[in-house]
Amino acid sequence: MYLISIRPRFAFQIFKGVKKFELRKWIGVPVPEGAVMVVYVSGHVKAIMGEFRVGRVYSGTAEQVWRDIHMHPSPGVGRDDWPYIRGARRALAFEVVEARLYPRSVQLWEIRRIIPGWMPPLSYKVLRPCDPIYELIIKPLRRLNA
Repeated sequence: MYLISIRPRFAFQIFKGVKKFELRKWIGVPVPEGAVMVVYVSGHVKAIMGEFRVGRVYSGTAEQVWRDIHMHPSPGVGRDDWPYIRGARRALAFEVVEARLYPRSVQLWEIRRIIPGWMPPLSYKVLRPCDPIYELIIKPLRRLNA
């Protein structure tokens, strides 16, 4: 399981089923197909809102990844996404599968009341079952959604 920060516009596109791929610069953390990505919506929203399962994962230069995802019909990725990976030596594209909103979002201020000083990832990070954010926030949200 992973925790990923996504800008509001792109997160809402994912949850509406419009955006089919999420692009990232390689940060040295591999993500396998089938992994669960818990979505922290950054910007003015600042909340954990839902999750998606990772389908195919494309990696390579930014240009290779861009070409690979545009071989799919309606990838939901447009010119606004390109600057995010442009120039990266290595980039990733996660296929978004089974995106779902949690029954309620949990705001950053609520998280920090439970876990003082908690910071969302700048990109994405591994989320272990023993991690307090998983045990105290995400696990109960996922149980409500089951």
